[in-house]
Amino acid sequence: MSEETVPLEGGCHCGRVRFAVRAAWPLRVLDCNCSICRMSGFLHLIVPASAFELLSGGESLAEYRFNTGVARHFFCRHCGIKPFYVPRSNPDGIDVNARCLDGVPMDELIVGKFDDNDRDAATAAVAHLSRA
Repeated sequence: MSEETVPLEGGCHCGRVRFAVRAAWPLRVLDCNCSICRMSGFLHLIVPASAFELLSGGESLAEYRFNTGVARHFFCRHCGIKPFYVPRSNPDGIDVNARCLDGVPMDELIVGKFDDNDRDAATAAVAHLSRA
């Protein structure tokens, strides 16, 4: 199966936060079992920062940090949705919630696992994703 890079757009529930991202198709995403990802249903599409552009809504974003404080979780302060964040595993990249992408059929995603119980190995396995 050959891959091509495609432009995608997405945003939060209320539409105030909008972003564009370029990613390889088909989309390969990660399902993490840590507490915040499990509770929020986040499906991780990690890309280099250069492949991401915030189109609108920067003023609508609130930031949340916990544990080590490395990950920067951005939420829309109006609707509460977290459309993207800067991940602890790839602090030089952006992690987009694939569920927040416009028109992407969820059944076409290739979903892998990110095991937070073995964080070092899982992080090493995805280190390449944020490299341009």
